[in-house]
Amino acid sequence: MKKKRILGYLSIVTLSTLALAACGNDKGADKDKDKEAQTESVLPIKVANDGKAIDGQTLEVGVVMDTQFKGLFLWELYTDAYDAEFMSPSHQSLFSTDADFVITNDGIAGLELDQDAKKATITILKDAKWSDGEPLTADDIIYPYEIIGHKDYTGVRYDDTMTRIVGMEEYHDGKADTISGIKKIDDKTVEISYKEVNPGMLQAGGGVWSYAAPKHQLKDIAIKDLESAAEVRKNPVTLGPYKMSKIVAGESVEYVPNEHYYEETGGLDKIVFTAVPSASSVEALKAKKYDFMLSMPTDTFPSYEKIEGYENLGRQELSYTYIGFKLGKWDDEKKEVATDPNAKMADKSLRQAMGYAINNDQVGEKFYNGLRSNASTLIPPVFAGFHDSSIEGYSQDKDKAKKLLADAGYKDTDNDGFVEDKDGKPLVIKFASMDGGETAQPLADYYMQEWKEIGLNVELSTGRLIDFQSFYDKVQNDDSEIDVYQAAWGTGSDPSPSGLYSRNAQYNYTRFSSEENDKLLAAIDSADSFDPEKRKEAFSAWQEYAKEEAFVIPTLYRNEVLPVNQRVTGLDWSNDNYDLWAKIGVSEDARK
Repeated sequence: MKKKRILGYLSIVTLSTLALAACGNDKGADKDKDKEAQTESVLPIKVANDGKAIDGQTLEVGVVMDTQFKGLFLWELYTDAYDAEFMSPSHQSLFSTDADFVITNDGIAGLELDQDAKKATITILKDAKWSDGEPLTADDIIYPYEIIGHKDYTGVRYDDTMTRIVGMEEYHDGKADTISGIKKIDDKTVEISYKEVNPGMLQAGGGVWSYAAPKHQLKDIAIKDLESAAEVRKNPVTLGPYKMSKIVAGESVEYVPNEHYYEETGGLDKIVFTAVPSASSVEALKAKKYDFMLSMPTDTFPSYEKIEGYENLGRQELSYTYIGFKLGKWDDEKKEVATDPNAKMADKSLRQAMGYAINNDQVGEKFYNGLRSNASTLIPPVFAGFHDSSIEGYSQDKDKAKKLLADAGYKDTDNDGFVEDKDGKPLVIKFASMDGGETAQPLADYYMQEWKEIGLNVELSTGRLIDFQSFYDKVQNDDSEIDVYQAAWGTGSDPSPSGLYSRNAQYNYTRFSSEENDKLLAAIDSADSFDPEKRKEAFSAWQEYAKEEAFVIPTLYRNEVLPVNQRVTGLDWSNDNYDLWAKIGVSEDARK
């Protein structure tokens, strides 16, 4: 999946949705890099089985999750990584990428960006057809923009990347029936004019929408009704090598081959994705119920590391875990964040103190078997050209944390062990954390204990851990019972942070904004950043600013593990493997 998305607590093939000493110097940062490199060298990215795939088989895939998936099977509407996981065999992207996530012309469509004319041209390159046999056309490439830009759109993707399109705002405001900057040149070619272009648009997910939508199926459905439509939830028409044939809401999806797919597949008759509770995931592997298991939790890695008949693949996740601070609300009328200067967590010294209280290297070792490591910036090291390893991030220093609090006016005036706020009133911080997996409760307890040791009275919101779906509903709706929350982001393949942290991004869940943040984000996505050095400098400047302001404190960089039965062939888990599902097969009748 290419776009930003929320994660669950475990870890999914492309990440778990939201989501533990810190890299306090360059040496520490290098140590973290070594740790990640070691994981990648120990765990291969491709299966060892090079046998010939046999026909007529069913591939059973488990998806570890302690909640139900929503079942929003349309790229324009989905929000969490579970739905993205379930769409992966059936809902293929238009664009292929290279190892740096730059769009190539090897996929269903190609992209050309004209910097001087400020235009993007998308051309259909393959004889691609939808799963109902209808040909993919330029209308299907244009329709996602009409969905997202519509005034009745119910999703979260109407943001800066959309408003840069000429005529999009007029269309969104109901002043125009079409988007003037989007033109159908012919049945296979679309031209999009922008107010400004930037180098991030050459990345998948970087501003040029990466997916088509079947206009012939969806055009008669009101945009406001798409979320509940059977065409989205029960019988979606798709482009991938497989199509959804049976959906059991929240539990499983069966797929059969898309007979109209433009290339051969691995000979499977069926694929079945089934939601598997984390508590039973290891036993399910031991019983050989699944050919592989997506979103396998890394906290229990030793329990499935050496299961007979399976090998483990590994890779860095396009994600990070973080602590977020609620600093305002979403203004739905203005479609931007409204930062509250009087919010409980408004003082950055308070936020920084909470960052210096915790030891994330120990968390990575203790809770995740070294498969996660301290995160220093909000650009993960998988984006090697943009991650600034010179930034130290937050390492545990409780004396510094206590001094930050005292200097900012947070003092224990009644000698109860907890500081009061600046006005001498009791300070109780409500902390939201997700349920799921064996480590969720002990990890939340660890954070609260460390914060207690620097004098902060932190309690769980609702008094307990929160189910994944409820957690995100509360965070998205700026629930007043949440001051601080622990979550995780799937970054997608575009390193630009604008989609998560800009003033107009609905994903900006902390609701932080400032003129300086606007300026630094704009520099990353400016025309000047077509100069690689300037773009790298812009990324570094924003990472340093984000560390100082601490509206979000990154906690863990993540590696993910995929246990695969040894009968599976053709599986290459590389992030740039465009048609991964088309190549997967099995070389034997039964799991080993």
